[in-house]
Amino acid sequence: MSTTETAIASAQAHSAHNYHPLPVVVASAQGAWMTDVEGRRYLDLLAGYSALNFGHGNRRLIDAARAQLERVTLTSRAFHHDRFADFCTRLAELCSMEMVLPMNTGAEAVETAVKTARKWGYRVKGVPDGMAKIIVASDNFHGRTTTIISFSTDPEARADYGPYTPGFEIVPYGDLTALREAMTENTVAVLIEPIQGEAGVLVPPAGYLPGVRELTRERNVLFIADEIQSGLGRTGRTFACEHEGVVPDMYVLGKALGGGVVPVSAVVSSADVLGVFRPGEHGSTFGGNPLACAVALEVMAMLRTGEYQERAAELGDHLHRELGLLAGGGAVETVRGRGLWAGVDIAPALGTGRQISERLMEERVLVKDTHGSTIRIAPPLVISKEDLDWGLDRLRTVLSR
Repeated sequence: MSTTETAIASAQAHSAHNYHPLPVVVASAQGAWMTDVEGRRYLDLLAGYSALNFGHGNRRLIDAARAQLERVTLTSRAFHHDRFADFCTRLAELCSMEMVLPMNTGAEAVETAVKTARKWGYRVKGVPDGMAKIIVASDNFHGRTTTIISFSTDPEARADYGPYTPGFEIVPYGDLTALREAMTENTVAVLIEPIQGEAGVLVPPAGYLPGVRELTRERNVLFIADEIQSGLGRTGRTFACEHEGVVPDMYVLGKALGGGVVPVSAVVSSADVLGVFRPGEHGSTFGGNPLACAVALEVMAMLRTGEYQERAAELGDHLHRELGLLAGGGAVETVRGRGLWAGVDIAPALGTGRQISERLMEERVLVKDTHGSTIRIAPPLVISKEDLDWGLDRLRTVLSR
């Protein structure tokens, strides 16, 4: 057996089979490229589901982490530390908000947003105890905790985990009429992804996000934008909501906030909303730890220059022009997305999304499928135009077979 086969066999023998990775074993990575245990190089067109927006081994982020590792990595929230105030201040500024509640993973941040909305509903809006409702969109992906999968419409994410957490109303994504009809006096929040990533990079109809903003403001309901995948430069703006001039009541952030170095997530909102918490009512031992804050501070410093957003916009335009030429030609049915983020629906006659991903892997390009026939393309924002074109050429090769 090869080194790759041995590593995969050992992983399959000793780890739960809750993932189905492509058969590649990465040993090192830099920028937009990864190298496997056999020394083969692959172009990364997934970027850790947007966690690696700034590329593998980004020197600024690695240096920031290394410097903090030499000082202090964890205090718990029992004590203050000297990076915390800067982290909260800078993130609030980046979001044009007032307060930050740091967590670790995206799912933790979504859970925190749910708890925040419910507590705000009871303490501020005056919803009767136990009656708070949160409206979500069909085909959503917000994480995999028991509460979150309770409002998923994906059978794979939801099956066999009941009983499910009540308090959620599901409406079709992009449908303002359904959203309006679902709202009641007990509705405390609308939680949506500005672009649905796991569903296949679905961009809502023009006017949908402004419509959500208007409806929630009229009905005294919180608009929660899950920008864990879409935020922090991926779509060509700092936040995907910006494309339609929308500012939600609450951002849910993660993935790229930790630069692919450490898990960092946060809920960012106004003092009126996050001010509902009192000491002891919510927390996390590792949330807002010194190492996480140091890396996230460097991420925010990079975003403040605007160069990564501009790069995602320019290369994204190029990406979508090239992918658009493939649509309707028999191999590709539809292309969607924004910035350096695309969902490509493969014609069933050509193969499944998994099969296309495996064929691309043979061409030294790494992507990942979703929902059967779709592949997602989301390279690190630092990818060069030449490397992106090389990857697109490999895609054309695979689709022409």
